[in-house]
Amino acid sequence: MATFHCRSAFISDVHLGTPDCKARYLLDFLRKLRCEKLYLVGDIIDMEALARRTWWHADHGAVIAEVLDLARRGVEVIYIPGNHDAPVRGLAGQSFGGVKIALDAVHEGADGRRYRVSHGDEFDPEQVGRTWMVHLGEVMHRFICWTNRRVHAMRSRLELPYLPLSIIVKSHIGKALAYIRAYEERVASDARERGFDGHICGHIHFGHVREMDGVLYLNDGDWVEHCTVLVEDHTGAMELIHWSEQYAPLGRASRELVLPSPASALALAPLTRAKLDLTELRPAA
Repeated sequence: MATFHCRSAFISDVHLGTPDCKARYLLDFLRKLRCEKLYLVGDIIDMEALARRTWWHADHGAVIAEVLDLARRGVEVIYIPGNHDAPVRGLAGQSFGGVKIALDAVHEGADGRRYRVSHGDEFDPEQVGRTWMVHLGEVMHRFICWTNRRVHAMRSRLELPYLPLSIIVKSHIGKALAYIRAYEERVASDARERGFDGHICGHIHFGHVREMDGVLYLNDGDWVEHCTVLVEDHTGAMELIHWSEQYAPLGRASRELVLPSPASALALAPLTRAKLDLTELRPAA
């Protein structure tokens, strides 16, 4: 089995317990992952959705089992609950199955840079985690996700690679992008005031690598729409990657160079490349 080596990996917004979760892709990534630290940056299990309707796929249980297996094999796993799994915040400071629960964390990169890690809902002005849905409406968001599932199912039958339809929609709606940019500014400003080199978060389902006045804003995206993970290589460089039938780097930040991930790239550009053989994957240099 091919392996993917990195120093640290950051995953959020998996939303296990919902039909939109792309658990199969995440499971494939976790089974190939070889790292020292794994951060689960919130909204891993969608407890809000499960409270409304019980829905669970076998792949969702397999994801949890794989995380526990990584912890058993010596990977330091830190679980930082988000707004959709907020009840877990009451267990902060405890450890279950080798998984440490914390409200936030400080990650020191291999190059000495220091990052605050949190889910990110504290920067949402609505304080309820509705993110960009405040601009489009919850009904519209559910329709887009439903359409995304149908398009994904059809493309899978045709053996075509995953296409993030909902991200394409977001990237072409001015109000949604304006909300995302304002959110990024608030996160970067807070990191700057606290004296960190950057902030790593999720929450808004829009992965991004961006430098803002000397501070790195790093959003690891999600496994509902993007299928993205933020990884740190052994030099301390941070890279946002997409993982499905194909592999696509979407942005990278080292001490020497920042290659930001533009909205167009996140929406479409690198994800429509020819399908790649996952056995040929190598960690970022």
